Amino acid sequence: MDIAALSIMKNQVQLKQNVGLAVMKKAMSNAENNSTIVNQMLDKVAEGKVQTKANLPHMGSNVDVQV
Repeated sequence: MDIAALSIMKNQVQLKQNVGLAVMKKAMSNAENNSTIVNQMLDKVAEGKVQTKANLPHMGSNVDVQV
């Protein structure tokens, strides 16, 4: 192989690695954001700010079925 072909291959491999790292960083950022949101929701439930079915006994007792 000549030097030009080796240089092109090296640059392509480096680009693939950089893209892979960028995608991984984005996925990790999304996972961190999702876990933060879930933790906030769990904190609200623990504080009692979210109404549960126990607080709403009339919800879900009637089902409308039409055939």
